[in-house]
Amino acid sequence: VRLAESGGGLVESGGSLRLSCGASGDIAFLNAMGWYRQAPGKEREFVARITSFGRTDYADFVKSRFIISHDIVMRTVSLQMDNLKPEDTAVYYCTYGVGADVSSWGQGTQVTVSA
Repeated sequence: VRLAESGGGLVESGGSLRLSCGASGDIAFLNAMGWYRQAPGKEREFVARITSFGRTDYADFVKSRFIISHDIVMRTVSLQMDNLKPEDTAVYYCTYGVGADVSSWGQGTQVTVSA
């Protein structure tokens, strides 16, 4: 499965960004797509996930600021990020897999939040 992200950029603290990711290839009926992020000098961490049935999971630090959604027909997943903070600055990676297991990663898109 190949993934392609878009939508990153530079935004001021308190602003919003929307990330999108398109999947192509052999997509399983039961799958999960989501987002991880990696800030400079830190390990990659889970952000959010949505299953093909629409179940969502979020990292605690999301605190209702981020919303993940998907379009099954278009094979896309999006992450609406509101009230962004400087600590949200990171490279955001789209993921594909089954449950919590990730089998494919996107190339990443940079999100930078200025103070």
